[in-house]
Amino acid sequence: MNKDEIRQMILDGVPNSEVMIEGEGDHFQAVIVSAEFEGMSKVKQHQMVYRAIGDAMQSAIHALSIQTVTPEKWKEMQKFQVLQ
Repeated sequence: MNKDEIRQMILDGVPNSEVMIEGEGDHFQAVIVSAEFEGMSKVKQHQMVYRAIGDAMQSAIHALSIQTVTPEKWKEMQKFQVLQ
């Protein structure tokens, strides 16, 4: 599985999102920015992403670090160039 495939699965499962993927092989990092995350706990946000990825987490992806943020929070983070 490659970064583009993972990115597309997340885009398909998390509407109106911006997805950035880094990594290679079976270890990846994902930053997902979406207004869909408004009012959701981090657990619910991550569950939404894991649902989008589906079975790939059990077969093709060994490790995936996920950071989910709302567009407002993303703007704030970019202002200070800080990632949590």
